[in-house]
Amino acid sequence: QVQPVESGGGSVQAGGSLRLSCTGSPYNYRRCMAWFRHAPGKGREGVAVMYTAANTVLYADSVKGRFTMSQDNSGNTVYLQMSSLKFEDTAMYYCATGRLPAGSVVCPLDETTFPSWGQGTQVTVSS
Repeated sequence: QVQPVESGGGSVQAGGSLRLSCTGSPYNYRRCMAWFRHAPGKGREGVAVMYTAANTVLYADSVKGRFTMSQDNSGNTVYLQMSSLKFEDTAMYYCATGRLPAGSVVCPLDETTFPSWGQGTQVTVSS
């Protein structure tokens, strides 16, 4: 499996914005791509997931209305535009790739769907 590669993390003040990028996952008509995050002392949390062939996205309630997941025209890169960042968004953000489960029409925001993970990129939001 090709491991995705994240970039774009950094430090920002609360209320600011960052855009994360993820590349390296070959296109497949059943491809799901997702962003997860892991903050110290907390479990890993799903942030957003895209079924890239249909360009459909699901978001966690905690980021809905603030984060936007998209892909470029080639389908080679997905993005996570993060706006109105909060202190609690501070975490290591991971890109993950997987396949649409048999019989499904949406990609679940579930770790078990994603066998391939990037190394992560740190996002730090100061209050």
